[in-house]
Amino acid sequence: MNSFERFCFNLLGKRVKAKRDDYATLRNDLISARFKTPFEVYLSTAYISSIIVGLSFAIVIGIISWVFQLPTLIKYKGAVPEILVGFSAYSLVIGTIFITIFSLLVFGGLTYLAFILYPGLEAGNRRRNIDASLPYAINYITSMSTAGITPAEVFRLLGSSTIYGQSAVEARYIAREIDIFGRDLIDALRLVSASTPSRRMKEFLQGTMASVSSGGNITDYFRTKAEQYSLENRQTQKMFLETLALVSESYVTAMVAGTLFLIILQSIMSVLSGDNRPMFLYAVIYVMIPLGSIMFVIMISSMTPES
Repeated sequence: MNSFERFCFNLLGKRVKAKRDDYATLRNDLISARFKTPFEVYLSTAYISSIIVGLSFAIVIGIISWVFQLPTLIKYKGAVPEILVGFSAYSLVIGTIFITIFSLLVFGGLTYLAFILYPGLEAGNRRRNIDASLPYAINYITSMSTAGITPAEVFRLLGSSTIYGQSAVEARYIAREIDIFGRDLIDALRLVSASTPSRRMKEFLQGTMASVSSGGNITDYFRTKAEQYSLENRQTQKMFLETLALVSESYVTAMVAGTLFLIILQSIMSVLSGDNRPMFLYAVIYVMIPLGSIMFVIMISSMTPES
């Protein structure tokens, strides 16, 4: 916890503690994302940061509006009630106040929304990383278990490894529950399985709990789950490649052929009509193509499995 987070917690910590039940999803996301920042500190920082960012943008935009007299550039030629006509002389002041308040709400709200959504996005990234690295981690676990190493020591060794990504992080938390908090293996597996964002990891840890509790052959269980998840990974990769082919065809159709057709059509219409400022053509070139390309990049990035 840095000095800014400490300041935010000292300012709003007591009020935030009373809202724990209202932010159950955020608390679960913070745990699943393995954030080291406590819930009260994180939410207090979100509130203060939203206020600071909102005020900063509001002041800057308000000054710009006042200096360049942006509200006076808006002209309304329709009929208005007579009571509003008298306020026309104060249009600069009223417009600047409105723009400032609007900027405060928009940028402050966006900052708060970013704080609320970020743990969930990070938990989703961890879930994909765990799902991708879990088969290899279980193969490592199987090798250690075959050598006669106890399950607790197996997870401790996995947690100390640096090549199994977020799967090793989950194993590190299991080892922490055993070594630092003094819990037995069953309780450690139960706690980590309840907080992990990966359905595969949750299922694997719960199965490990059952095998350890019943005294079954834990090595055979590890070997079976490694084969199962490896097969599922291959199927996932195959489905991703098929989906990627469909997305690429959609991109060529919509963003290449479609926009090219619109550009040619609008160019011909502009020449025939003598329009020197084809706004629709500008919108296609400078808005539709960049935003569409960015949308496809984000979509592909979000659906790409972790390597």
